[in-house]
Amino acid sequence: MSTPSPLSRPDSAEPARIETAPRAALSAAPPRSRRGGVALWIVAVLLVPLLALLVRYFTGFLGTAASFIGLLLAAIPFVIVWFAVRYIDRWEPEPRRLLVFAVAWGAIASVVIALGVDLLVTVVTGGLAPAFGSVVQAPIVEEIAKGLGVLLLFAFARRAFDGPVDGIVYGALIGAGFALTENVQYFAISYLEGGPAQVASTFFLRAVLSPFAHVMFTSLTGFAFGLAARRGLRTSAALSYGIPGVIGAIVLHGLWNGSATFFDFFELYAALQVPLFVLFILGILALRREESRLTRARLGEYAAAGWFTPQEVDMLATPPGRRSAMAWARTLPGDRSGVMKAFITDATALAAARQRSLSGRDPHAPTTERYLLERTTAARAALLRP
Repeated sequence: MSTPSPLSRPDSAEPARIETAPRAALSAAPPRSRRGGVALWIVAVLLVPLLALLVRYFTGFLGTAASFIGLLLAAIPFVIVWFAVRYIDRWEPEPRRLLVFAVAWGAIASVVIALGVDLLVTVVTGGLAPAFGSVVQAPIVEEIAKGLGVLLLFAFARRAFDGPVDGIVYGALIGAGFALTENVQYFAISYLEGGPAQVASTFFLRAVLSPFAHVMFTSLTGFAFGLAARRGLRTSAALSYGIPGVIGAIVLHGLWNGSATFFDFFELYAALQVPLFVLFILGILALRREESRLTRARLGEYAAAGWFTPQEVDMLATPPGRRSAMAWARTLPGDRSGVMKAFITDATALAAARQRSLSGRDPHAPTTERYLLERTTAARAALLRP
């Protein structure tokens, strides 16, 4: 007999009953949480003056030309990370506005907080030892600043924060945003101090060897909050997961910075950082497998009520089934792969809504389920039409 995964959410509520198919279709989209949306919009508006402050900082201290060169080079690893994260999130994509918010928080708010604390520490203490600042102060301040962004998304976008994979996506993009701004500074300073040769060396270290460093650190925070989301915890209770996640991110960050400060960077990179990154990838694959298991289980409940066939559940919930489905859809008249992708995406979102209904944490989950049932039914009809 199979045992439930420790990552799965134990049932704690009686979900809405699944009606037997077919049923009358609903056309109304599920309502959004106004409280959460307004809160995040307020934060987003506050980021605008902080962005202006950052631009002034870079152009004033580093110059417009050097800052522009730094931005162009920093965009390269950021784009790589963006598409890697979007690939992980392709079957249950988070709302684009939240992804943009995550990047903006990392690139603007986290950096301003880190710079502000650094300035305050310098004024109060006269400046700490460079090694202490790099290995202790920077990891603590930066990971807490980035973790605040994950906390905001957890608190005000809970309907789009279903579990560990969602948390990793948000944390990774916050980390990618922070790395984007940080790289602008590093590349610009390298250009001013050593010209193209030093820029090339810095680019190799930061964009080729370690484009996923900040991504990996803050993903640990996101993973921790994702576990809290899977268990249906409120924000205050979720801190019991989130704080250890931030501490783990701080330790990884400090270890990374310490390898460049106290040890031979390339030796420690090969001996420790590469294995850690491999474990990071394997962990994401394991989480994706767990998400697939949950999707299959929840869609199986709809199959029992006649909404899907068992074969469709396998097709919609498993990687091999999705690949086969997309390949088949491309052979249909007019290439219906777009319809098939929407079918898979909506079915995956339907399973997530069902999981929220099981947890009892989303009062709008039944409405979302009915809306997505309508969409999946329409998609199937579009795929099967002559």
